[in-house]
Amino acid sequence: MSTQLEAARAGRVTPAMRAAAAREPVTPEALRDAVARGHAVVPANPAHRAAQPVAVGRVVRTKINANIGRSTESSSLDEELEKLGMAVEAGADFVMDLSVGPGAAAIRRALLEHSPAPLGTVPLYEAFSHAGGRVDALTPDLLLEVIRVQAEEGVDFMTLHAGLLSRHIDLALQRRMGIVSRGGAILAQWMRHHGAENPLYTAWDAVMTICREHDVTVSLGDGLRPGCLADAGDAAQFAELDVAGELVRQCRARDVQIMVEGPGHVPFDQIQAHMEREQRVCDGAPFYVLGPVVCDIAPGYDHITSCIGATAAAFHGAALLCYVTPAEHLGLPCPGDVRDGVVAYRIAAHAADVARGLPGARDADDAMADARAAFDWERQFALAIDGKTARTRYEHARRAAGVADHCSMCGREFCAVRISHALQQQGAP
Repeated sequence: MSTQLEAARAGRVTPAMRAAAAREPVTPEALRDAVARGHAVVPANPAHRAAQPVAVGRVVRTKINANIGRSTESSSLDEELEKLGMAVEAGADFVMDLSVGPGAAAIRRALLEHSPAPLGTVPLYEAFSHAGGRVDALTPDLLLEVIRVQAEEGVDFMTLHAGLLSRHIDLALQRRMGIVSRGGAILAQWMRHHGAENPLYTAWDAVMTICREHDVTVSLGDGLRPGCLADAGDAAQFAELDVAGELVRQCRARDVQIMVEGPGHVPFDQIQAHMEREQRVCDGAPFYVLGPVVCDIAPGYDHITSCIGATAAAFHGAALLCYVTPAEHLGLPCPGDVRDGVVAYRIAAHAADVARGLPGARDADDAMADARAAFDWERQFALAIDGKTARTRYEHARRAAGVADHCSMCGREFCAVRISHALQQQGAP
């Protein structure tokens, strides 16, 4: 079996590329060429039969990922399936299962069975769980075995924190918040305990063999992403990014698709430089960013603080946005938080696509303007990113009104659109 990257380099358009391109403003051939250069990926493990192929890259629409998964203290299989349904219904392009603790493998298998979206995981979490949460019991062989099993089961992309090396740890520990990545912290602890280098980095060739065999896309984890504004753009973050550039080249040499994960918490004025640096260091590999969150003082509203950064990130170079929910920094998100996060990020992604002039991106906005001018409420609800909520708010606000040519914001006499219609009918004096 050839990977998507190998096929693209041979000049072939795969069925996955053709299916992904059908929903994009590009031809299958244009997508193939982007995949061949490593500037786009199509995560599509053949064993994940329920998945519909989706492309990630600057040549296509900005995509959204929704993180779900149980913690050691909260949630269940049924709730995670509910979150999956909520994420897909709200329009998530990808879903990641970040489950940890007992029952995590069963949750992953159920999600793979039911998810039409490509599914990602962090294999280190399951390996650490098998080791009883003890770094002394976590071995490179155990980690490789978990990667192999998850690849066989159909996981489409895997976050692998292979760029965090032992020489980076002291740099990270000088920060205000230290290491905030769960995977990064576990690996740093493992390296210090064993006095050894990152096992993902030293076993990278074996990891590539597994990923190539099952066409698993690598999502190169940012184990040293900044967890507050004060830590953004520091030596630790960029040291890991430089290693990421090295690993991107190795993946491409083995015909393995790869995208690179990024921050995190970043002041708004630094976002452009961060995006451009990744594109340069990693030779245009698709950039997958968490937010970034642009201020640290709005817990409960971090789906908003991060969306501000996400739009800027997508405009300046990011291709995949990992959502942040209102529960970020506070607790495990519930199904409603998942929905709110996906909708917020769809808005951010769409705004960026319009701003960067992606063909067809503004068509729905122009159609919405026509529907508003015509007081065509049903058309407005159909075009809306979240038409269900739009309809509910409209009906609630106009429950006592009995007219159709204005809303209750201004009322009939003060409705600017209705007045404008009257002026148009009068014509020029």
